Amino acid sequence: MILAFDTYYFDGKAKTVCLEFEEWNESKNFKIHTEIIENVEEYIPGEFYRRELPCILSLLNQIDLAKVDVIIVDSFVYLDDDKKYGLGGHLYERLNKEIPIIGVAKTNFASIEKDKVGILRGDSQKPLYVTAIGIELDDAVQKVKSMSGEFRIPTLLKELDRLTKENL
Repeated sequence: MILAFDTYYFDGKAKTVCLEFEEWNESKNFKIHTEIIENVEEYIPGEFYRRELPCILSLLNQIDLAKVDVIIVDSFVYLDDDKKYGLGGHLYERLNKEIPIIGVAKTNFASIEKDKVGILRGDSQKPLYVTAIGIELDDAVQKVKSMSGEFRIPTLLKELDRLTKENL
């Protein structure tokens, strides 16, 4: 199974949503996992993972990790060309390097040039930025490109973002 995570922050809380699906080109058949955590860490520039990683790990407790093939995060795996870990890299470490992580970011992170590929989807001239660990970057890029949806952001990732803000 494939898992995709996103978190939305509000009023000192975090709502984390995970979509669970089987096929990369899936657009409708998915399971939703969600959790709201209170007393979330403040954002520290360059240390975003300190805020979001506990939210993802808490929600992962509801899922059988033995069935997970790959995890997508709305972030970067690496923050620079020296492979300083971003959220994706820290998650990979916490999962004992057993589950590949693909980072799909909507905005570029200036200090990483290697180990990152910008992809254009649909008619958009603004790329999504893909990074990966535990899986070849080219393979990760092809998987993200194959995701359902005719627009810049794949259908399931757009739905994931919408669900994080729903019913607050």
